[in-house]
Amino acid sequence: MTSLPVSRTNLANLVITSLRDVLEQSGRPSPATIDENTLLFGKGALLDSLALVTMVVDLEQRLEEEHGLTLTLADDRAMSQRNSPFRSVGALVDYLEQLITEEYGRD
Repeated sequence: MTSLPVSRTNLANLVITSLRDVLEQSGRPSPATIDENTLLFGKGALLDSLALVTMVVDLEQRLEEEHGLTLTLADDRAMSQRNSPFRSVGALVDYLEQLITEEYGRD
């Protein structure tokens, strides 16, 4: 069994970097600490729907440019899940790992 082409740590760092960039672009304050428990979208979270869309597009581009991975993050499957993959940093990293495993597989 081979590992994924991108480690969980790298995925988490990618999400956090993207989140900080989107917050900065939108003029929103960025919390001093962002970790897997940081809420992205929903009640009490950092992003509104427009900022979330911006972040999703940014993440897709970063995955392609930095890791050669082509993924669609916001599709019917993502939107129909009972627990949104966009709720928190950790949930999004989990979802990215799931998509990468399905798309690029493990041996």
